[in-house]
Amino acid sequence: MPDPPTTELKRSMTLVPATALVVGTIIGASIFVQPSEITALVPSVGGVAAIWLVAGILTFFGALVSAELASAFPRTGGVYVFLNETYSPVLGFLWGWAMFWSMHSGILAAIAVVFARYVAFFVPLSPVGVQLVAAGAILVLSAINYRGIEHGSRLQTAFTVGKVAAIALMIAVGLVLAPGEAASTTSVSAPAAAVASTPITWTAIVRALIAGLFAFGGWHMVTYAAGETVDPTRTIPRALLGGTVIVTICYIALNAVYMYVLPMDVVISSSRVAADAADALLGSGGAGLMSGLVIFSTFGALNGIVLAGPRVYYSMAQDGLLFNWAGRAHPTFRTPHLAIVLQGVWASVLVFTGTYSQLFSRVIYVEWVFFGLMALGLFILRRRPDYTPAYRVRGAAVIAGVFALSSAIILLNRFLTEPVEAVIGLGIVLLGVPVYYFWLARPKGA
Repeated sequence: MPDPPTTELKRSMTLVPATALVVGTIIGASIFVQPSEITALVPSVGGVAAIWLVAGILTFFGALVSAELASAFPRTGGVYVFLNETYSPVLGFLWGWAMFWSMHSGILAAIAVVFARYVAFFVPLSPVGVQLVAAGAILVLSAINYRGIEHGSRLQTAFTVGKVAAIALMIAVGLVLAPGEAASTTSVSAPAAAVASTPITWTAIVRALIAGLFAFGGWHMVTYAAGETVDPTRTIPRALLGGTVIVTICYIALNAVYMYVLPMDVVISSSRVAADAADALLGSGGAGLMSGLVIFSTFGALNGIVLAGPRVYYSMAQDGLLFNWAGRAHPTFRTPHLAIVLQGVWASVLVFTGTYSQLFSRVIYVEWVFFGLMALGLFILRRRPDYTPAYRVRGAAVIAGVFALSSAIILLNRFLTEPVEAVIGLGIVLLGVPVYYFWLARPKGA
């Protein structure tokens, strides 16, 4: 059996910081660049709005499923715990395995690099300098979260409130100050007219929807910290549902501004659509303001990811599926301090090796295998007499079924469009199976 923790984790996260964790983790850098990809695939104002709305609804469905499961199993670990309880410990282990080696650590490294590259807009940095700033951001946030979830959650709340306020201000300025001709320019310019006449295929719709769903990534991470949440059976569901609604509104409104301020062909061709929109509104200084917003936004997202991940590794160690020391809580700060250090070191290594992009892009789709299983698990759990969630989703059969179907479509698309990468990603995850059985067979207490 693993050594017992030094002390229990401290329950101190309330509804506001929990909701801030949902919102702040989702809103990183994607919404400032991803709209170009989606608009290129579905080149119409109505089509773009529909994609973001459907992506938001599907994310909300996933949040509903996760909310019920969190109310039934309000323990540290989130998705790891759900898979353990529904299916088998091996599935939970594979989730944690993929998280540590690639999914969670990879996105942490990737967002840190995005943060550092935008810092370089203001302070010239060499490629090594970008890596140093990225790793430094990870380690600084790890140190803050090491000292207590109160510190991490307060920082998360402050940055989330700040970024949502900045987004709201950008929306207001865009709708008020944008020239009235901006929208009509789209309909009269030759490139835009050609774009608008491009036929929209079902394949393009699916690809656009997948891009939208990935911009909503991270919605489930608040469940990892259930063991440190006050009244988690009520707080976690409310945070999940409220947070996804806030993000969906922000995303749709921001895209409306992009489409109103810029001609559609510019939105499609832009590699920094938010900065271009800010330039159109405010002149050449807009890019600087938008770079500052991206720095602010990515730093807040980084903090949420740093906060969430170690709770899974802590829970795995508590179950004897990771080094015993990773399951210990700090005697004073009552945080999974060693798990936080473990994550910070590995994510920093990924930054310096430059392998985070390949690992992340290969494995991130695999998380939808687990999301689909999580949704289908609701059907299994509801047949068990000992399953007594504090919150039950109405229309669960439709909601869980649609979300599981969406997960299957994402995976099918991945295997059809990039079969080699998809197989490699799945292979990385399945490497955890022999490791799991090796871990079970090792001498206890090792």
